[in-house]
Amino acid sequence: MSEVTTTNDQAVRVWSALYDYVNAQDRRRELQAALGLGGGFGRVKVLLHLEEGPMTLRDIAEANGLDAPYATVICDKLVQKGFVVRTPHPDDNRRKLVSLTEQGRATAKLAREIIGEPPVSLAAMASSDLVVLEGILARLVTS
Repeated sequence: MSEVTTTNDQAVRVWSALYDYVNAQDRRRELQAALGLGGGFGRVKVLLHLEEGPMTLRDIAEANGLDAPYATVICDKLVQKGFVVRTPHPDDNRRKLVSLTEQGRATAKLAREIIGEPPVSLAAMASSDLVVLEGILARLVTS
C-alpha cells in the first residue's frame, strides 16, 4: 500500500470520527426544551440571524437557505411566540421588516449560550491536548 493511500485512508477515518463526534453533540432537543420553539432548527437560526438587525422575509429566506413560503411560516410562529414583530419597510410599503422583540433577543442569547457550551468530553480534555487540537483545527480552517 502506498503512502498516499495510507494517508488518505487515515484522513477518511479522522474525518469520519470528527463528523460522528459533532453529530453526537446535537443540541436541538436541549434548544427545544429551553426555548419552547418546537421541532426543527430553522426557528433558532432565524432568531440568531435577526440578532444582527431587522431583515425582510426575502433576506431571512436567503440567509437561512429557505424558500420564501417556509420563511413566512417560521416568522409566523416566532410572531405567535412574541419573539419577533413585523413592521412596514421604510422604503417599500409592500415589504415588511422582521425584528426581534426584547423576549426574542433574550431567547436568541440563550440559544447562543446553549450552542456555544462545549461538550463535556471536550471540556474535560487536558489543556495541553486542547492547545494541540486548537492548533490543528486552526490550520484546517485556513487551508
